[in-house]
This record gives sequence, structure tokens and C-alpha cells, in this order.
Amino acid sequence: MNAAEEAYRRPRQESALLYERARRVIPGGVSHTVRYYPPYPAFMERAQGGRIWDVDGNSYLDLWLGHYTHILGHAPDCILEPLRQALGRGLNWGHANEHAVELAELICELVPSARMARFCCSGTEATMFAARLARGFTRRRMILKVRGSWHGPSSDLAVAITFPFEEPESTGIPPETQQFTATLPFNETEETLKIIDRHAADLAAVILDPIVGASGFLPPQRGYLEAVRQATQACGALLIFDEIITGFRVGLGGAQGVFGVLPDLTTLGKIAGGGMPIGVVCGRADIMEASTPILQARKQTPLLIGGGTFSSNHLSMLSGLAMLRHLRRHADTFYPRLAAAGERLRRGIEWAMAESGIVAQCTGYGSLVGVNFPRVYDVTLDTPWKVHAMTSNAAYGDELRLRLMEHGVFAVHGGGALCTEHGDSDLEAIIEAYRLAGREMVEAGLSVARPR
Repeated sequence: MNAAEEAYRRPRQESALLYERARRVIPGGVSHTVRYYPPYPAFMERAQGGRIWDVDGNSYLDLWLGHYTHILGHAPDCILEPLRQALGRGLNWGHANEHAVELAELICELVPSARMARFCCSGTEATMFAARLARGFTRRRMILKVRGSWHGPSSDLAVAITFPFEEPESTGIPPETQQFTATLPFNETEETLKIIDRHAADLAAVILDPIVGASGFLPPQRGYLEAVRQATQACGALLIFDEIITGFRVGLGGAQGVFGVLPDLTTLGKIAGGGMPIGVVCGRADIMEASTPILQARKQTPLLIGGGTFSSNHLSMLSGLAMLRHLRRHADTFYPRLAAAGERLRRGIEWAMAESGIVAQCTGYGSLVGVNFPRVYDVTLDTPWKVHAMTSNAAYGDELRLRLMEHGVFAVHGGGALCTEHGDSDLEAIIEAYRLAGREMVEAGLSVARPR
């Protein structure tokens, strides 16, 4: 047991007991892989604003925010109040409801490329259904995705998620399931266009995060998204933006609104549900209409993207409506303020780690913050390949997490996201936590790159 683990265990005895109970009935003790970290995860019991508390009473400034969902912080009144009122009218109705119509109308108003929308229960379902829509609409088979990106664990998109990209990501997925999924490099325009051209005749769609979340929130280089848009249009393929993280976070119209490139289909989740479970597929009306159940009534083969038992449940619809209406009312001041806070935090973390004797490079956009440990001084981390191959992130991620927790900050993958409840004093506290964590890492003898 190293010093970081020993310090972590002492104030988290209740979490240790809960973890032992969990392991007896839940494989690995968790039901989402990212929620496990050694020696065991802290079990949380409540959250409010920009903070979260574990069962041992430890408090953390929260940069995870429910998988980057809570842009207004945990438990905002503008979301809770309509939910409280709705609970008296029942839980999942399992029927069409007016709230779903209202939320679809609002999404089509706010998302530049959306003309119709359909709801499911998670981002994973949304990307899976979007890929199926693209294949059904175009009558083609091939999907291209970015190496190092994450679109959920659906079998045909769980390709080239982690380094080395050539190895299988999981047992239990037959190779033939993924034979019509190939990959392309993000921010490498020439190579991307060659790969699109190579698959053009059978290419159903390119799916990508316009800001790649799984590699530290990497924004696109100038012209990259435009080139992909033109290439897909030229060969008759669709362009799908996975905006499950960026939708309503980097701007009211998502990344497509910021960068001015419109896809054919968009997937949404997280913020779109206001903290309740949701997935959304939206986009061009002619494509979305291919999923109408009216086709089945006419004895035609439907394009099945059915949503599931809890799809468009009235509680998720009401929560999403409350969130998006709030963001629309305050967008002019809301997003610039969050973006300024994100930039301050990125530069502050770089300074804090340098003060500790560590080279860190923060990536990100708006209120999204990635923290990386480059192994060389002059690299620009602008592609997933560079983040995987030219940093020590994998080696230091768990160490950094535990040490940050000892200083009252909870982060995942080194960084995270900000919410409106993180004030100036919180930003200062987060930066100081990184400084102290970095100093402890150096004192522990970790072979991190040092400033010159």
C-alpha cells in the first residue's frame, strides 16, 4: 500500500465496509466501470450545488458533476420544484405525454440541425440508434468513428476506444459485429479524407464528438469539421455529431452552434435531461421519419429504434424542459461566465502543477477541463493519439485522484467540468488542491516530467 492509498483509507472506513458488501452482490462493486478506482471508491450520500459528500462525511468540490450532467450544480431549485409537483401525478406512465412534445419542440428550437427528435433512456442508446438510423436511411453498412472516442458500449461502436487501438476492447463481442465499423484520426484532415474516400461507396455515416471528450475535451482544428462535412455530403453519407457531453454545455446550440458546422443527426443526453435519465436522437426530418411506427401500420418494414420502458417518461421530460428553459433565459451571460471560469481553471492548474515541479498541459473548451502529463516538453496535445501515446496520464490518473480527494476535490480522468455553483473561492481552492497534490506526487518520487 502506497502513501496515497493509506491516507485515502483512514477517513473512509464506511466506504470500505460498503465496498465489501457491494462486491458480494455487484461484480467489482459498481455498475459503471468508470466509478471504480483503487483501493475502493468512496460511496456518496448527498450532493448540493458544486459539492458532494460521502458516507464518511467527507466533502468534495465536485468536478465530475454526475458525468458532466449538472451544469447548474446538484439539486437546483428550478429543476426540483417541477419534479416535486409532478411526483403526485404518478411515476412512469408508459404513454405519450405533452411534456415530450414540448421538450422535442424546444430541442428543435435550440439545436441548429434538429428538425425532429426522438427520446430514449441513455446516451448509449442514442448513439446506437443514430448509427442504425444512418444505415437504414442510406442502405449502406459502414460507420466511421474517431480513434480514441467513446460513444457508449454498444457492440458496433466499441472500437478503438483505448490505446493501443489495434487490440480488442472487450471479450464477448464477436468480430463480425464490428466488421462494418472502421476508424479515422481526429484533427488529421488529410488522412481522414483519405479514409472517407476509401469507404465512400458503402459509407453510411461518420460519427464523431465535435470536441472529443474521452481524450481530454480536444476541440477541432480550424477546417477539420468543415472538411468532414463536405466529404460526407459528397459521397452521400451522413454526419452524426455525438453531443452528449457538449450539447447545451459549450453553448445553447451545442458545439455545432459554436463551430457553425451542422450534422445530419445529433445525439444528446446528460444536460438535456436536467439530471434525469435521457437520450435524444435528433436531426433532419427526412432521416428521422424513417423511424416512424406508422410504417409498420402500413405493413412496411420499420427502422426500429424503439426507446425502452422509460423513454420519454414525464419526469425526465419535465426535468429537461426546466433545464433548457433556464439555459435559454440566461444564455447571454451564462455561457461566457462559465467559459471564463474554465479558462481560468485550465491555466491555474498548469501554474499550480508547475509550482509543484510537474509539467501539465490542460486541454478543453468552455467549462470542460482536461489535465494531461506530457512526457516531452514541446508536444501540442491536439489528437487522441498524442494524448494516449505521449503522456503519462494512465500512470498518474489514480494517484492524482486520491491525492485531490485528500484536499477536498473530486475529479475523474484528471479533470472534469464546472457548474454555475463553483464560485471564485471554489476555483482558488481547486487550483490549490492541484498544487498540493502535485507536490505530494513529486515527494513520492513519481517520475513525472519536470519544468526546465
